[in-house]
Order: sequence, then structure tokens, then C-alpha cells
Amino acid sequence: MAIIECVPNISEGRRSDVVARCVAACRVAGVTVLDHSSDASHHRSVITLVGDAPGLRQAVLALYDAALAEIDLRGHSGEHPRLGAVDVVPFIPIAGVDMAACVALARDVGAAVAERTGVPVFLYEEAASSPARRNLEDIRRGEFEGLAAKMAKAEWAPDFGPAVPHASAGATVIGARMPLIAYNVNLATDRLDVAKKIAAAIRFSSGGYRFVKAMGVRLDDRHLAQVSMNLTNYEKTPVFRVFDTVKREAARYGVSVLESEIVGLVPANALFSVAAHYLQLEGFSPDQVLENKLRATPSE
Repeated sequence: MAIIECVPNISEGRRSDVVARCVAACRVAGVTVLDHSSDASHHRSVITLVGDAPGLRQAVLALYDAALAEIDLRGHSGEHPRLGAVDVVPFIPIAGVDMAACVALARDVGAAVAERTGVPVFLYEEAASSPARRNLEDIRRGEFEGLAAKMAKAEWAPDFGPAVPHASAGATVIGARMPLIAYNVNLATDRLDVAKKIAAAIRFSSGGYRFVKAMGVRLDDRHLAQVSMNLTNYEKTPVFRVFDTVKREAARYGVSVLESEIVGLVPANALFSVAAHYLQLEGFSPDQVLENKLRATPSE
């Protein structure tokens, strides 16, 4: 059985009724909504879906219909960068399907979204049409407010749809990638400068870990600064290493870590490595986890 994960991010994190309607739109045959979470400071919600390709295509198109009817970026502001009402839609191979199939799905859905909604579509990661468009942050640089000027340049013509932004919905980014972990560390301070310095120290683009994307933001509602991250390969850059580095960097500025959080879902193996590290478990294997052993043992 082919299982694909899809994790749409929408630019709404404050109106719970709007988020609920967007999530409801995704509930179609062949698709399961596994999780959804909202952040008011980021003004963003993340929805996690799994299903087959036809079901996910239908769900994503329905999500665009719902989101575009209620989200207007002309009055939107939040800590998280964004260029679209439906900002980014990645397809991720889970079981019985390879990356090539997810790339094909991303391109098919991208063309359908542009035709149906008039929203320009950029393809990213494994579905990217050029190396310059692989990284989401490069496509999103300038955000909604700078989108018209950016798209006026020939090198930033969209992969699908009109060559100008949608008036209220901007543009959207659709692609295929491997699983990532959305991971945030909240600092016991409201000093944004410290969060930004830590982010610069750990992210790949400024000399940090190869599989870390990071930015510093302020959570005004909690009077905290946050290091907000995407970990794109938790095996090569594990969660515990990132947490330890953030903690160590924060200490340089006399700041402590208050807490950390995972947004959405996380692979179990990413947490097994954290447990093994902090408990100093010798030779620990996921096979020692009771639930794993039960699932792997055939019934008699």
C-alpha cells in the first residue's frame, strides 16, 4: 500500500474557526488528518495528512479553496516568513512509494492549483525546476510584500500560473522532500538579538549544521525569544545535538533555555536517539521498545 505524507502550512494561526474549516476541507476519501497545530505568534498552522496520491490531490485542492476564501495576506502579519495564504505544501514518501512518485504528484498538484485558483506556483526541493529553487527560504525571501517586485524578474517567473501575485493569496510553494522535524527552543529572555545570534550559529546557511535551518523570532504574547528550526535530516544532525548547541550558545549571553517544542509529528527514531544520548544507554536499539516488538511479532 502506497502511503504519502503531506504537510501543508497555511498563513493563519489566530482564528481557530478558519483553521477548523481548512482542516475539515482536507477530510476526503483516501486521506487521514493525523494532526494540526497553530501558533498565534507565527500566525501559521501546520496540517499533517497521509493518504494515497489521488486522495491527497483532492484534499490539497479543497484546502486551497477553503484557505483562499478566508485568508487575505494584505492584512496578515506574524513572526514566520510567508509568501502565500497556503504557503507551502510538501509531499513526503512514507511507504510503498518513492521520491519520484512524490515529485510527479507535486508537479501535477502544482499545475492544478494554478489553473483552479490563479495563484502562481513555485516548485521546490526534489521537485524544483532549477537548483536555485531547491531551498524554500530562497523562494520565500522578500515574502508576500516583496513578491511583485521579485516576480517581475525573469529568473523568478513561476513554474505554473500567472507571472504576477494573486492579490490576496500571494503565491504558493509545492514540492517533494524527505521528512523533517519542526523544532523550536524557547529562551528564558525576550532578547531577539540573542535568538538571532544562536540561529546564525547553528544553521547551515551561515556556517552551522548541514541539516539545520533556523531563525530567531520573538513571541510577543509570552515575552520570550525563540530559536525556530527545521531539522531536515535527524539521523545526521540529531535533535539532542541541536538542543545542546542552542543551550551552550545561549549560555554565552547569560541566557538559559526555558523549554523546547516539536510542531506537528516526529519520527519515533528521532526520539529514541535523544533517550539513548541523555540516558547514556549502551547498545540501545529501537527493538527494545515494547510497542515496536509487539508490532514486529506475528500473532500466534
